Amino acid sequence: MNIYVGNLSYQMTNEELQGLFEQFGEVSRVNIIKDRETGRSKGFGFVEMVEEVAGKKAIEALDGEESNGRNLRVNEARPREDRPKRSW
Repeated sequence: MNIYVGNLSYQMTNEELQGLFEQFGEVSRVNIIKDRETGRSKGFGFVEMVEEVAGKKAIEALDGEESNGRNLRVNEARPREDRPKRSW
């Protein structure tokens, strides 16, 4: 199950985010999205959990919870929409 996590602290690491979700089940992948030019976190990321039941428990438990001074936004990730190609 792919989970969107928003409103992350800009200092949060992939390891810290993984630790939040591991208490609910096995995490297969964590990816905090970073700005291409600065390398700074954009304040959101994705967590993939092996079992859907564990993912749903994590979403229910962590949505709105405080982490590093920020209230997390956690929900099931929606499929990425096709974006038009840049023409420069």
